[in-house]
Amino acid sequence: MSDPAVRVDITSQVPPYEQIRAQLAALIRTSRLAEGERLPTVRQLAADLGLAPGTVARAYRELEAAELIRTRRGAGTRVAALPSEPHRHDVDQLTTLARDFTSAARALGADTEDILTAVRDALDPGPASPSATADSGEGGPKTASVGASHGGEETGLSGRRAK
Repeated sequence: MSDPAVRVDITSQVPPYEQIRAQLAALIRTSRLAEGERLPTVRQLAADLGLAPGTVARAYRELEAAELIRTRRGAGTRVAALPSEPHRHDVDQLTTLARDFTSAARALGADTEDILTAVRDALDPGPASPSATADSGEGGPKTASVGASHGGEETGLSGRRAK
């Protein structure tokens, strides 16, 4: 299984800190990032995504405010236990994300069926295709995979640009 990835599309109308926050929150709420799993440092994630550390710090602050992560000096930033009450999503934010995705997909020449297929595939992700994480040079969205613990060793992030 591949590591969960965080992508930032600097051409999106959604601010980069919000893209990071929303993606990490989703990874935590769907248990793709488990309780106690260590997240990269603010500086490391910022470097991997080519962003300013303040951008990542803001995303982390908002995740802490939502009680999804906790930061302890010397222990780093880790995934917190999920809150007992169910999470209610922000309908306006979801609509904005859907419009951004649809607009980008249409710009690529995708028709409605292609878009719906992509959404269905994203809802039930299988193994990542090699082209989804290939280095495409300058331009496109930036991706960083969030490492998981393996036998006591933690893997870090590998910054990549998505096609």
